[in-house]
Amino acid sequence: MIEHPYQALSGGRWLAGNLHAHTTSSDGQRGHQAVIDDYVGRGHGFLMISDHDIYTAVEDYEKYDAQGMIMVPGNEVSANGPHMLHVGAKDWVEPNADRQQVIDEVNASGGGIILFNHPNWHANFNHCPQELFERCEDYVGLEIYNGVISRLEGSPYATNRWDMLLTQGRRLWGFAHDDSHAATGDVGLGWNVVYVQDETAEGVVEALRAGRFYASTGVEINTIEVEANKIRIETENASRIVALKRGAIRCGVADGREIEIEVPEDAGYVRFECWGAGEAFAWTQPFFCS
Repeated sequence: MIEHPYQALSGGRWLAGNLHAHTTSSDGQRGHQAVIDDYVGRGHGFLMISDHDIYTAVEDYEKYDAQGMIMVPGNEVSANGPHMLHVGAKDWVEPNADRQQVIDEVNASGGGIILFNHPNWHANFNHCPQELFERCEDYVGLEIYNGVISRLEGSPYATNRWDMLLTQGRRLWGFAHDDSHAATGDVGLGWNVVYVQDETAEGVVEALRAGRFYASTGVEINTIEVEANKIRIETENASRIVALKRGAIRCGVADGREIEIEVPEDAGYVRFECWGAGEAFAWTQPFFCS
């Protein structure tokens, strides 16, 4: 049997958006309206301002012209430990050094979801220790791509961390974000494409919680189909698609825009990486196999 988050793709549409962006309220170089205008101009359907330990509420967004873009309340939990995104927050949560307590408070608040940010930031590639990932429970996932780390020490990619957790049987989603700070160069690097049935902030968060999205840096996925023990992925612009199972072992490779695989009996999980030109990728969420 294959369990996956792409079973309810009806009655909605795909929206691209970013959940990690900073303004002059924390360490960003642009004001709120300039950031919003930039993302609107790139065709994003939703955006969250994630200033460090500063909660941006629905009421705060009312000061600006979102031009139809869905604005998601939240913040980046930054003080006292590895950074986390509180997405769809109803209120500010204390940045407790015990990150499990932060997770528990978010979940108890009934306001949104929480995930870990840029695991491979810093020269030691260890902003978020793997031990912390393994110890914590009830968070929804982690950034497998963080654009701003491309110009800092460490790696913007963290699929290695994700695969280690998935191999252990954890069910976690992978996110891609800009983490935009600078006035130029930090936007349009990574985003999530979410199947939204309710075009509100709550609807975006619910779709993210359920895993009805893929992460992208430029490849667009057109079709995700599961029939019996076969999975088929079709893209608009991939040049190669790779399927990975437990242990990040490749269990399928196809050159071109699409792939179909028969899931191996020992898969544990299967996820797909769609490779395009340059640094254009798309990453599906995992398909859990039993």
